[in-house]
Amino acid sequence: LLLGADAVLHSGTKYLGGHSDVLLGTISCSPINESGKFIAERLKSVQTSIGAVASPLECWLTLRGLRSLHVRVERQCQTAMKLANYLDGHEHIAKVHYPGLASHPQHATAKRQMAMYGGMLSFEVKNESMAMAVAGAVSTIRRATSLGGTETLIEHRASIEPPERRTSPPGLLRMSVGLEDADDLIDDLKIALDIASQICDN
Repeated sequence: LLLGADAVLHSGTKYLGGHSDVLLGTISCSPINESGKFIAERLKSVQTSIGAVASPLECWLTLRGLRSLHVRVERQCQTAMKLANYLDGHEHIAKVHYPGLASHPQHATAKRQMAMYGGMLSFEVKNESMAMAVAGAVSTIRRATSLGGTETLIEHRASIEPPERRTSPPGLLRMSVGLEDADDLIDDLKIALDIASQICDN
């Protein structure tokens, strides 16, 4: 908002709540510029007229999550960096997408703008069959579509995108890094990649 945006949207369901147990979205309007003030007035009118507000429980769960947000995100970023470094040198990985890696095309920009590089990363294996095998072979990591929670999640993006609007490469897996020990996650990925390699090579 201080940079001039009229409004800022956040998904409270993800990192703000942080425990995969809340459905909440937030919008913060600028008190500085006229467009922000206008949007705020309209939203207030909608809230008053039809009661479009979050429930007390959702608000409480999000406030609870905010109390640990800085600690969670710091741990998630540190672990994501370790996972990215591990995957970047792995024989069965074709490509790792993480701005903390020097090989990332926007690494210089990320380094200039960010103190840490985020808890989300993705990587590509040789084809869709191997990607599905990796996602099916993990045990500590959970196979699910979400992000920002305490659990590390993995998903095969292409298989959940509508065929006519598919944009993800067939071998791409997306990970949301949680709070588990980094070495446990690395071991889980190592075993899953070994299993997937054996399946796909036979």
